[in-house]
Amino acid sequence: MPTDNPVDAALIALRQAVTGLENAVDVRFEMAREGREVEGEVRRVHADRARLAQELDESQFRANRLEEVNREVSRRLVTAMETIRAVLDR
Repeated sequence: MPTDNPVDAALIALRQAVTGLENAVDVRFEMAREGREVEGEVRRVHADRARLAQELDESQFRANRLEEVNREVSRRLVTAMETIRAVLDR
């Protein structure tokens, strides 16, 4: 809506500029909010990763310990079987 009055034209231009500025501020706030959400998600992922790494280390330790116990039990069974055979052979 063109106007011949320079004051009205200036007011229209000012309103448009303020509207553009408000839109830019809204976009900036939205981007900042999304950035915070992403940062929070990254922190949660890092925490989960650290927790999972610790659980994996603990599981690996338990697996190694079970392997050692298994070898010891196997050794003892072999010794027991040899002892039983020796007794039976007499």
